[in-house]
Amino acid sequence: MTIRDLLLARAEQDTPALLTHDRSWTWRELVADASSRSAAIAGLLDPALPPHVGLLMDNTPEMLLGLSAAGLGSHVAVGVNSTRRGDALSADLQRADVQLLLTDETQKHLLDGLDLGDIRVIDTGSAEWADLLVPAAAPEAAPTKDSLFMLIFTSGTSGRPKAVRITHEKITVPGFYLSDKLGLGPTDVHYVAMPLFHSNAVMAGWAPALYNGATVALREKFSASEFLSDIRHFGATYASYVGKPLTYVLATPAQADDADNPLRFVFGNEAGDRDIKAFGERFGCYVVDGFGSTENAVIVSKIEGTPPGALGWPADGVAIYDPETVTECPRAILDENGRVTNLDECVGELVNTTGAGQFAGYYNDPEATAERMRGGMYWSGDLAYRTDDGWVWFAGRTAAWLRVDGENLATAPIEQILMRHPAIDQVAVYAVPDERAGDQVAAALVLRGELAADELEQFLDEQRDLSPKARPRYIRVVDNLPRTATHKVLHRELTAAGVADVTWTREERGTAYR
Repeated sequence: MTIRDLLLARAEQDTPALLTHDRSWTWRELVADASSRSAAIAGLLDPALPPHVGLLMDNTPEMLLGLSAAGLGSHVAVGVNSTRRGDALSADLQRADVQLLLTDETQKHLLDGLDLGDIRVIDTGSAEWADLLVPAAAPEAAPTKDSLFMLIFTSGTSGRPKAVRITHEKITVPGFYLSDKLGLGPTDVHYVAMPLFHSNAVMAGWAPALYNGATVALREKFSASEFLSDIRHFGATYASYVGKPLTYVLATPAQADDADNPLRFVFGNEAGDRDIKAFGERFGCYVVDGFGSTENAVIVSKIEGTPPGALGWPADGVAIYDPETVTECPRAILDENGRVTNLDECVGELVNTTGAGQFAGYYNDPEATAERMRGGMYWSGDLAYRTDDGWVWFAGRTAAWLRVDGENLATAPIEQILMRHPAIDQVAVYAVPDERAGDQVAAALVLRGELAADELEQFLDEQRDLSPKARPRYIRVVDNLPRTATHKVLHRELTAAGVADVTWTREERGTAYR
């Protein structure tokens, strides 16, 4: 089925489809409003140009209606990252061949002073837009599962964001999968607070509601302090996340009645085991965390029995390959302390050996697409290793290797060890140049409690699976970690900051911090 099929099937359905703090829509109303927008947009587009329509908005009704209008099949939506600025924002629009840009009062100031070329900009709060929205049927269209529905930019944690081609199938398949996996149905209310210009909100929040006819409750911007009150206000039974939102919600003051809420399931990725457990216990729900990306070609799932700290179990065809030899890496060898002794051999790149999966390529970027699809396999750019029992463990990004005293180290295992300390709330491990050769290990910490230098030294002494070369040389205690709009850490910004403002420095040949 396509998004158009799913929408038109609900054109006469009077159950709730969309809730905000200001008003609500039934499915009948939502499909009618999306159809009028699709018709209006069709009349504005130049048929000689790609029919790409940028959406530069928070999670407003116009944003969701804009996605629905594109889903009816007459044009392609472009999710515009509202955290981008200046020339970077302009470059995103040009790279995606946007010819019409819809924005609103809260975001249009981001366009001030930018050279947008021939891109037409319309404020969706203006009289101009209101005059265009007359009742009309959706334009004739016959999209297939492989038809382009949307362009979603990657987070840009490892460089310039790339526009991922999102087909109808990349929405309908996750919609079915999550509905089936979590038992979601038409009476559920999906709380969507992650940005709709990114894949998590679209594929994990909106898609299953579209598939099963449930209700979407929209929050314009994620707010940790308002999370629980929103869940209760909307009667939300399901929510999605990416990155650190669970951490932020858990940082709010706990109340005795926190579990008195309708939430049943929370689904997302990149949450730590400690937060997954604490969130489920505090709010009386079940948290399901998985591993994936906007490209959606490599999937590793946390299933029953997943060891603490492990990424999970790989889907069929997912393996760990050495990018140099293009062969599968050997399994990790652990010593009596649980320390991996053969990182140089066992750590490789997560790949989909069967092909592209649902990855349909990057738009207007054949070189980046070719880099992902080397040798007919999808290379994720994520490092991992696999233990003898088959579990996959994350080791960082391909750009996250450190070379310390001639030994390769991966950042993710060091981060997992540091996160065992109860005073550490968030951590990012990264490389800084060694004054002689190679790298030194640095760690930026966000604390949730008091931590002294001698306490950190003692704690690290007790971690038997921490390699001596992996013990951070530099510690920065910070208020916040630099993150993308989807809460992923920007390690390159930490590396660029260097060591000028470090909190503690470890003795070169010792363990004490000063």
